[in-house]
Amino acid sequence: MLCRSADLIAEAHASGSGIAAFNVITLEHVQAVADAARRTGRPAIVQISQNAVRHHSGDVMPLAAATTAAARSRDARLALHLDHIEDIALLHRTAECGASSVMFDASRLPDEENIAATREAARWGHAHGLFVEAELGEIGGKGSAHTPGVRTDPEDAARFVAETGVDALAVAVGSSHAMVTRTAALDLELIARIRREVPVPLVLHGSSGVPHTALRAAVAQGMTKINIGTLLNIAFTRAVRAMLAEGPDLVDPRPYLASARDAMTHAVAECLTALTTPDSP
Repeated sequence: MLCRSADLIAEAHASGSGIAAFNVITLEHVQAVADAARRTGRPAIVQISQNAVRHHSGDVMPLAAATTAAARSRDARLALHLDHIEDIALLHRTAECGASSVMFDASRLPDEENIAATREAARWGHAHGLFVEAELGEIGGKGSAHTPGVRTDPEDAARFVAETGVDALAVAVGSSHAMVTRTAALDLELIARIRREVPVPLVLHGSSGVPHTALRAAVAQGMTKINIGTLLNIAFTRAVRAMLAEGPDLVDPRPYLASARDAMTHAVAECLTALTTPDSP
């Protein structure tokens, strides 16, 4: 069923658990998340980024429609979220496309401009019944945010939330976008400090590079929403490469797309299960 992001995040936040959010690019990505959520019985958030919209010729509607259709046709709790939205026109299509939440990204701007732009985005989003996420403290590897070791200051985070009115905050605590190895080391003590200062749910971007055990530890210290994207793309690409290597004359895309979907379903199911499975003593 199609749920509201706010409800899934509030449920996770209240129980001290994590909610996984997966960035999708193709129909197979969407189906993989929906099938894994059904298989594991765990809720998930499906995310469409501005980059994914750009890939689809600037039109968010086809992929959004596929997501809402998948949610309604499967026995799974899914929500739709627009991710890393910088374009105001795309922000204003959030509710229209069926999404109940949006991550407005003005993190490239100087702090005061980020606050002003995010405050206006949150005001607009709340007027349209949306849950609004934002970012403070550049997440390494995203766009121009390449500064090694960047971290979010807890007091700055508290001020940002108070001045913008956002519903969730993505923070920089050691993860990095687009990592293809799971070697990121999170600053768990910093997560706990931010959690004490910030009254809204915290979001971890770049989670594909973080081992499952570290993700569980981050949730235990106060992280709520866990964003995962590259991990699906790795599974997709490996499956396609393997099938094409075995059958170099294959021209029908359905077999290798089905293989890619199956690989992503397995990867998503592992993530969903891992976030709610305690480590062995």
